[in-house]
Amino acid sequence: MKRLYIVKSMLMVLTMFSLTNCSDQLDEEQELVVVQDDLDYSSQEAALGALIGAYQKFQDVGWEQIPLLAVRGDDVNAGGKGDQQGFADTDNYIYDSNFWMYNSLWQTWFQDVLQITAQMEQLQAFKAGGVKAELVDQYIAECRVLRGFITLELSHVFGDVYKIESTDQTQIKVLPKNELMQWISDEMDLAIPHLVDMHPNKRTDLRGGVTKYTGLTVKAMANLDNENYQAVADAAGEIIKSNKFKLSNDFYNLFKIPGKLDDENILEIQYSDFGQGSGLNISHLYAFYGPQSWTPAVAGAGAGWGFYEPSKKYIKFMLDRNETIRLETSVLFTDRGINELKSEGYTNLPAFVKNTTRSGDVIKDYSRALFASGKHYLPSNQLTPGRTSYGTNKNYTVIRYAEVLLMYAEALTRGATGTAGTAVEAVNKVRERANLNALSSVTNEDVLDEKFAELAMEWGIRYNDMIRLKKTNELSYDGRTFDMNKAYLPYPQAQLDQSYILNAYYQNKK
Repeated sequence: MKRLYIVKSMLMVLTMFSLTNCSDQLDEEQELVVVQDDLDYSSQEAALGALIGAYQKFQDVGWEQIPLLAVRGDDVNAGGKGDQQGFADTDNYIYDSNFWMYNSLWQTWFQDVLQITAQMEQLQAFKAGGVKAELVDQYIAECRVLRGFITLELSHVFGDVYKIESTDQTQIKVLPKNELMQWISDEMDLAIPHLVDMHPNKRTDLRGGVTKYTGLTVKAMANLDNENYQAVADAAGEIIKSNKFKLSNDFYNLFKIPGKLDDENILEIQYSDFGQGSGLNISHLYAFYGPQSWTPAVAGAGAGWGFYEPSKKYIKFMLDRNETIRLETSVLFTDRGINELKSEGYTNLPAFVKNTTRSGDVIKDYSRALFASGKHYLPSNQLTPGRTSYGTNKNYTVIRYAEVLLMYAEALTRGATGTAGTAVEAVNKVRERANLNALSSVTNEDVLDEKFAELAMEWGIRYNDMIRLKKTNELSYDGRTFDMNKAYLPYPQAQLDQSYILNAYYQNKK
């Protein structure tokens, strides 16, 4: 079986991403270069290679990218104050357009968008070459979903960003966020009819790849941003009614090796060490999230860097709700963190709040943080023997069915009509898995609380909800003061310096 992580792309796009004044392009060397091998455009296998090139770019996520999506939320704090100070400042709504992580996020993900777009253009040639049109249309549709999702996440961070649907630089433009969300929704409408109708883990060609339901979820997410709640209910409802997804009955392991390609997962970035203790290892650098000091159950397993910390506000919220499995899964506790909770009135802590995980790893005190993220934690006893890097071989969960259920519930509490059950039913499915009592009715606030409990530390979902609803009071916590002028990070200065398109938009908007 071909795997996303081992089949090599047959198309390279070298994207030194710098958008210049189009009149200057006649006099300057092009900085967006598409390099193509000689291909047999009648070959179905070569067409698959072009698609896999898009997936390779999607999965090539740097350690510094995703944390920027989430760190400003009231569920996450930056660990390591004074080390990676720009990241810590961002957590406190102090922004520096010259901070390297901002530029890295922008440049890397827009390079990915450009390459995925180039793969789409390449795929058109296979249709002309005689490869079955239906198959090529499916591959192009998968690329649309990947491109739409990355653009959506970039807009969550920077607001108004590039809309890219061609590698022709003269066609690239910056759009206001609301127009981008509508464009993404429209792109999903173009993609969905051509995508396979199955759970991603049922695909036999590219197991875990994009399906119709990935497209529907991205459509729901884009419309949630635009507060088009009926469109959210329609898209999410279609996923629910398909009966192809279900919540995992093991929340603790959902984010670990047993949770790979689980029936709950709608999209995940796949990694593998191929079950071997040495040699090829396609992995994410999870050390950023891990505790800086621990005594692992398996001797020799590496620790993390301690830069990503669940907030005390989140932990107290969960304790006040009598949460069990979700809190145990989401937070790794140090003795220092536990003592601080006790000093603030939480003296009767549940038994699982301790510095030893159920998997036997001991989380020791370290200077950068009081807690670490359990959702990014892989127990040392789940490492392939011989592998020692923190979290290696763990997939990165991107979208879960629980999020779909809660988007559907929120849409209904905000006036949409649904055809996949009630908001109460959707929320209670999530609560039942968390071992919480069922609710007899739900309000907007009930759903937001459930999203806070369920989706904390995942892809900035909490922060995006607070921005969408302008809940500045929630984001002003633990000494921070937030206002909507801080909703988006500034454009990276390096991009403003080299991009005529972005600089012109920025100057016009000022």
